[in-house]
Amino acid sequence: MDAPALTANTATRSVHQSIFPTPLTTPELTPLATEHERSSTETSIFSIYSMYGEGEGSWSIPTSTIDRRSPLPQADQPGRRPYLRASKLTFEDSGYSETVHDPRFSKQLLQMGSGRQSNGAAFLAYTDDDPRTSYYSNNHKDASSRPQSQRSPAVPPSSPFHAEVEPPSRTSSSSSSSDQVFHSPQTGPLSSKPISRVSSLRGSAALSPPSLRESILPPPSHLSQVVVTPHEGEDKDAFHVRRTYAELEVFGVKGDGYADGVERTRARLGSNRESELRALEALGDMADKRRDLTPREVEILASLDRYGFFSSPSHDRLLLLQSAPLSKRLSRVSPTSNSPPTASPLKEQVRPPNSEKEIQRALKWARMMEPAIRDSGGNAVQWEVRAPKRRKFRERVYKGIPDCWRSAAWEMMINKMSGAGPAEMKRLSQEYQDNLEQPSTYDIQIDLDVPRTISGHVMFRTRYGQGQRSLFRVLHSFSLRCSECGYCQGMGPIAATLLCYMDPKRVYPALVHLHDSYTMHNIFKPGFPGLLEAIYIQERITEQMMPGVYEAFKEQMISTTSYATKWYITLFANSIPFHTQLRLWDAFFLDGPDLFIVVAVAIVWVHKDCITSKSATFETILSLLSSFFVPEDDDVLLEWIDKVMSDKKTRASIRGWRTDWRQLVATGKDDKALL
Repeated sequence: MDAPALTANTATRSVHQSIFPTPLTTPELTPLATEHERSSTETSIFSIYSMYGEGEGSWSIPTSTIDRRSPLPQADQPGRRPYLRASKLTFEDSGYSETVHDPRFSKQLLQMGSGRQSNGAAFLAYTDDDPRTSYYSNNHKDASSRPQSQRSPAVPPSSPFHAEVEPPSRTSSSSSSSDQVFHSPQTGPLSSKPISRVSSLRGSAALSPPSLRESILPPPSHLSQVVVTPHEGEDKDAFHVRRTYAELEVFGVKGDGYADGVERTRARLGSNRESELRALEALGDMADKRRDLTPREVEILASLDRYGFFSSPSHDRLLLLQSAPLSKRLSRVSPTSNSPPTASPLKEQVRPPNSEKEIQRALKWARMMEPAIRDSGGNAVQWEVRAPKRRKFRERVYKGIPDCWRSAAWEMMINKMSGAGPAEMKRLSQEYQDNLEQPSTYDIQIDLDVPRTISGHVMFRTRYGQGQRSLFRVLHSFSLRCSECGYCQGMGPIAATLLCYMDPKRVYPALVHLHDSYTMHNIFKPGFPGLLEAIYIQERITEQMMPGVYEAFKEQMISTTSYATKWYITLFANSIPFHTQLRLWDAFFLDGPDLFIVVAVAIVWVHKDCITSKSATFETILSLLSSFFVPEDDDVLLEWIDKVMSDKKTRASIRGWRTDWRQLVATGKDDKALL
């Protein structure tokens, strides 16, 4: 909406690009050679990573694209040298394992000046996040002192693509004319044709960091400017994690979006010269940001799909979600089936196509939406649907929100569901900033989870890159919001998806509203009562509409929690393709938590013949429902879901079953109410 997805030179931006930005997404970090275990008695986390793809291959960049064993071409980089030392070992050293601040950072800080953005910031959904905390240098000029930019120049009315085509994004302050860039409204996919010059991508990144220069010497300790102090009673390891992210928010890292990065917090190997050199080498600097992209880096960018993923996720069980069963409305069907299993396994997932209707839909949304609130510079900060177009809104949401409007539409629907106004948004944004100053007992667990959260996406690929830092900050702040929920791993994929379309200051309020108004509090809190309630309703729909399936589950002793838990806790992240997930989230923000119950029913509905087949067993049914589902046609799936969600009788039944479940819980009979 108002946080730019990409920053591209207006001179080279095509009409197609101006209507909808390019989504941002990245590959997964290769798992560390040694997964160092930490003792953490302060938190009990429900582990669900096996549910949404923790594994080396799940989101990893294809080896044909990046070969870590061979250095990149250096011919076009005068003065550059290869890595400090050729090694096949994963960089897992921690040169900053002591809680005393290392003064070497200050030298880099002074060299960087005010350039605190990561290399590769062009690949982030936002490039001007500004947490005002003690993380910053005392000499660092606060962003609030910069002059506010005025409204971006509009496209002339005579143009076929008037400025109204896309929501005005928040403009970033610029210190010189060379920094003037076009901001596309929060998240669109990365362009399929990467721009080769760093001048057109703010903060480009190096895939291969240069070797340590002789000028990097330990400066006097009094030059240390990054001030992060431990709180009373704060765990030593937790403080090390919090301080590391704070320091890197100032310095940034090299190769953001390209390189794996250097591990700094997981390994507690002690300080040694080599690890210190690697850590210093990986810090960002302005010279690296301003150089041209290498041919290899351009090749890597060209491999991204429209949403910014380096490769389609690979899974053990890819299954086609056929459209034919979805041509029939949800209704009671015969209890048994003599049909043979009809599941259609896939060898690989097809890359998401570029929608031919995206431009036309973006134009329709431009005519349907209007600014509700503007800032002092005239930029729209909140949007609303024009009164004459409100009857069209639901239909267009289910057809798919254009990427350039997704941020604006999501925030508008979330605010409507929660009843939040501008004052509440401002308060929550300030709460986010304030929480960054406070320690969290969940910081160690969050840090462990950050690099394995949709890391196949360009935003989250590089260790401690801006995407990973933003994810850590959002989860850190949110873990302090609710004492009951704290932090659980299902929050990571949700926050990461939101970060693809919003800046952290907006993601935090969105998470708060999901927690409060979309009943995610009951999903996340200990015991997962909201999860059990959703499963109870799913089972009642199955029993009523597909009695044969329900009996098969009972006969084979298959509990719904054994396959559906990951669906509800992560809102179907990594259970379906990313583009399908976005379509479901469009509808979820509009219709609320009932939506994902209907999605779960849709998956069972499509495979009802397989489940009731005479050859079906416990293993085959559970394997079937634990698959990664690739819809044959997203439009057919969403149309079926829309019909169920629009059925007043079904929605009334869902409300009644919610009441029944709460009565069962109150009387202590809930333990026998589920399969």
